[in-house]
Amino acid sequence: MATKLTRFILIGLVLGIIAGWAINVSVADGTPAGDAQLKTIAGYFSILTTVFLHLIKMIIAPLVLSTMVVGIAHMGDTTALGRVGIKAFGWFVCASLISLSLGLVLVNALQPGVGLALTIPPADAASGVDRSAFDLAKFIAHIFPTSMVDAMAQNDILQIVVFSLFLGVAITAVGEPARPLVRALEALVKVMLQVTDYVMRFAPVAVFAAVTASIAERGISILATYGYFMGSFYIGLAILWILLIGVCFLIVGGRTRHLVRYIRDPIVLAFSTASSEAAFPRTLEALDRFGVPPRIASFVLPLGYSFNLDGSMMYMTFASIFIAQAYGIDLTITQEILMLLTLMITSKGVAGVPRASLVVITATLAQFNIPEAGILMILAVDHFLDMGRSATNVVGNAVASTVVAKWEGELDPPEPVDIEPPHAPSHRPPPPPGDEPF
Repeated sequence: MATKLTRFILIGLVLGIIAGWAINVSVADGTPAGDAQLKTIAGYFSILTTVFLHLIKMIIAPLVLSTMVVGIAHMGDTTALGRVGIKAFGWFVCASLISLSLGLVLVNALQPGVGLALTIPPADAASGVDRSAFDLAKFIAHIFPTSMVDAMAQNDILQIVVFSLFLGVAITAVGEPARPLVRALEALVKVMLQVTDYVMRFAPVAVFAAVTASIAERGISILATYGYFMGSFYIGLAILWILLIGVCFLIVGGRTRHLVRYIRDPIVLAFSTASSEAAFPRTLEALDRFGVPPRIASFVLPLGYSFNLDGSMMYMTFASIFIAQAYGIDLTITQEILMLLTLMITSKGVAGVPRASLVVITATLAQFNIPEAGILMILAVDHFLDMGRSATNVVGNAVASTVVAKWEGELDPPEPVDIEPPHAPSHRPPPPPGDEPF
């Protein structure tokens, strides 16, 4: 039995497809005026989606800060923190290589771009995507915030994570005098999750508006035009889900088969809104109910949003080779492996950059003499592809948190799955005295 939120989101998704198709059919006449009218109508619907995503972003910064600091403080010492961090990053690297490699193998096996025979554009043709957003030197400097207030105002998750890491370790070092601060942050976690519950009630409306706007502007025929490319990519995502959950099953055991049922709400939300960020609060709650201790989930999950976007990474290799195929550019195995390794590094350098996947792809195309303007081919359906990769990012980070909790020997018994999620973290019995310093 699906939760009410899942049902209403799915209803909003279906109604959005119907409404968008009806608007497109009734207004589209093949003229510039008709196209402009469709774009205007889509813009009005998009207002609702924009409002919802703004409300989500309003939650992210205080929720990441409070949950991560409390999680670090409850670990008790920097040794445990370092151990969890190393295990998390080890998983991130392996998952990244699997995701990138799978995209590379599938795009070569299915060859969705072969036969398009596009004419190579002039060397100065622009993609319209600002690839200057990625610069290794700037990225390294950008990791460390100059102001926590600015980092929270910009919703820069990576900078918030770095500050939270310093603050959590300092609280652990200070000990007893910092107890009031920890309690205040614990209260903030509960308050922000209650705010999340209020915001999520608007999710079905936002989903309806997002899908209606997309279908109304582009028409449902766009799905058929790019059907093979999109179908090939979604096949890849399905295989990636099987791999991630399969590895989780080997490590965690039989209860893994229930994981997707616990995280179905955030999966559907991420898919419908094409935003991994929108699903963050619900993913945190779902993992808590599945048995991942909050101190581990609140540490691993924000890191995953910066370094472990599995769906996005698979898309990067898939889309890059697809564009090369469309232009009839043959890459050697050596070049493709080099591209994979390049994407492995650059994909970690765009945390917080809008449309990060497109930025990385555009920068990578230039390095391998593939026309940057090729990105325009996939822009028309990028929203529909982003839906799938956003949902996959949620699955990847949920699996990462679960695996790390298992490696730490701290995976708790799950709560009943077929109940509405609580408005605040579940109240498990506190750990024995001495295990939790605060």
